[in-house]
Amino acid sequence: MAMQPDRQQSVLRSIDWWTIVIYVALLTFGWFSVCGASYTYGDTDLFSLSARSGMQIVWIGTSLLLGLVLLLLDDRLYDTFAYILFALLVLLLFATIFNPHSIKGSRSWLVMGPLRLQPAEFAKFATALALAKFMGTYGYDIHRMKDLIITLAIIFVPMLCIVMQRETGSALVYLAFFLMLYREGMTGSVLFSGVVMVAYFVIGIRFAEPTLFNTPTSIGYFIVMLLIQIFSSTMMGVYCNNWREAFYCLGICLGLTLVFLLFAVFVIPFDLFWVQLTMCIILVVYLLWRAFSSRLRNYLWIGLFAAGSVVFFNSADYALNHVLEAHQRTRINVLLGLEEDLKGAGYNVHQSEIAIGSGGLEGKGFLNGTQTKLKYVPEQDTDFIFCTVGEEEGFLGAAGVLLLFLLLILRLIQLAERQPKAFGRIYGYCVLSVFLFHVFINVGMVLGLTPVIGIPLPFFSYGGSSLWGFTLLLFIFLRIDAGRHRIIT
Repeated sequence: MAMQPDRQQSVLRSIDWWTIVIYVALLTFGWFSVCGASYTYGDTDLFSLSARSGMQIVWIGTSLLLGLVLLLLDDRLYDTFAYILFALLVLLLFATIFNPHSIKGSRSWLVMGPLRLQPAEFAKFATALALAKFMGTYGYDIHRMKDLIITLAIIFVPMLCIVMQRETGSALVYLAFFLMLYREGMTGSVLFSGVVMVAYFVIGIRFAEPTLFNTPTSIGYFIVMLLIQIFSSTMMGVYCNNWREAFYCLGICLGLTLVFLLFAVFVIPFDLFWVQLTMCIILVVYLLWRAFSSRLRNYLWIGLFAAGSVVFFNSADYALNHVLEAHQRTRINVLLGLEEDLKGAGYNVHQSEIAIGSGGLEGKGFLNGTQTKLKYVPEQDTDFIFCTVGEEEGFLGAAGVLLLFLLLILRLIQLAERQPKAFGRIYGYCVLSVFLFHVFINVGMVLGLTPVIGIPLPFFSYGGSSLWGFTLLLFIFLRIDAGRHRIIT
């Protein structure tokens, strides 16, 4: 195949300027937010390099320069050096594990004099490029086990390195790539399994203490085990096209549950969890038997789903109490309403909610927020910077910022869908997945809707590493999109 020259007279004419306008708007509002979050009464110079607002201008300026350099490079370089960049970043992540510098209990930062860099922020674009390179290869099939295993390895290897750095929040961001996998043909059952596992964990932990009627049965455990039976039976009808068998199994499970429940309530109180567990085991055995007798693989997958659900749920409590760090466990308990620690783990979220609520409809005005100026909100210029937007600009300003992010996501979807090659489309969906995850989780934790995992708000949170990382992600995609008109013959 021979590559024909670009038909555009220049790269600049083929760049999507609407996305750059949104990018600049986010940087501008982000700088004002950093000013508001870091400002102290009596400060007179917002542009001083000794102030965070002044340093953020440096990061913004270098980011714009970095974006320009990325646009001037040949877009084919990103495809050619994708694996090399990924390998280098993984090695850097691995080396960072042994970093002697520990910041807030995390070894994820490289300290070079006054400069601090977080390799995890740069590994995102390298992982996205590696995924696009591998999945864009001719003959790739996400349903083939070998291809799927390699794809998952590309995602989980850097993720594991970041976890070993004790930076759980940054590691969880890599789960966003599963949204791209879903777009590229991954079966919806995988996404469904992830959602129900979260539901199992929340319901089981949140309602573990209350008991069912007059029995020693945990309401949370009872509901989760019942959901496993309902989901597994329903999947038999959906994926095996055998609704008669599905209703038959579901009827037996619900019928036996009702009989034993009545017996436990009116005759002899006992823990129904063991009855539910036994029925789940019988259901798994039946599904495995059907898989071998009918030679229909879907029964096997449903059986593995049921078995995995039981194992996951019964290990969730152990993981919460023995695997997670004490502060992580407390944050989850506070989020689920099991603890009310307004002076400890729940302090950040509580103060953030006060700041946002005090902003009202129109806000208190630039540099006039009280919660943020009096430094009541910890990390208010990094992870919790959205509370500054809510306090100073009010509901209208916060809604405007979210609208800008929505426009960016929608624009990225449009750009990704118009890519002529799989490489560009896959990388584009990786980029928008990362942005979507960051915005959803960051805003959610500021509002008390998601756990506090410590990830920045794109283009708003103070710092060079995150700003450079997001700029790399976005502008590499813009350069790939600018070269979409190249004709391949």
